[in-house]
Amino acid sequence: MTAYLIADVQVTHPQRYEDYKRLSTLAMRAHDAKVLVRGGETRRLEGREPGRTVMIEFPSMAAAQAFYDSWQYRRARNAREGAAIMNMFIVQGT
Repeated sequence: MTAYLIADVQVTHPQRYEDYKRLSTLAMRAHDAKVLVRGGETRRLEGREPGRTVMIEFPSMAAAQAFYDSWQYRRARNAREGAAIMNMFIVQGT
């Protein structure tokens, strides 16, 4: 069943975040991730103001978890340290 990795990102250091974006792109390519949303305009309807929003589709929860746990994405996460505050989760589709 399809799964989605969703991230709400508060970028705190834009220049350093560029390294994360580059490395995370390589990780997504290595795991055949389908990027549905990556940045773009947001409009708050309720609750707190969202940050940078990312939504990536995977064929399953296991595939999304494998991407997150991969050495490729670990490199990206390490590059992101001090560059952003991340709220990330995986949700199963219908």
